[in-house]
Amino acid sequence: MTQELWNLRKSILDGRYDDALVILDELELMSRKGYIRNIRSFLIRLMIHLIKNQVEQRLNNSWAASIEGSILEIQDLNLQDNKTSHYVKQGDWEDLLDAVFYAAIKPASS
Repeated sequence: MTQELWNLRKSILDGRYDDALVILDELELMSRKGYIRNIRSFLIRLMIHLIKNQVEQRLNNSWAASIEGSILEIQDLNLQDNKTSHYVKQGDWEDLLDAVFYAAIKPASS
């Protein structure tokens, strides 16, 4: 990201504002992807414990704490700084949860 910031600064100083706007769009996309990657990671952890709970029909304190912690982290990460928008939109959760479910099956079985 350092290179992108340097390029942004240079574009602004050189008066190439269209180039600067393109770089800003790229930085915004990188940031959004980072948030979604972190949300996905917590969703996988959450799903692993939910699968284990369903299969083993038990819930220990560690799993419960991990489930609760994952939910809180997902809620926090998903809320954008403006406190009104979300990184994962309402209609995008189903696809994300489907992908996460399949990524969690193998770790949950070990």
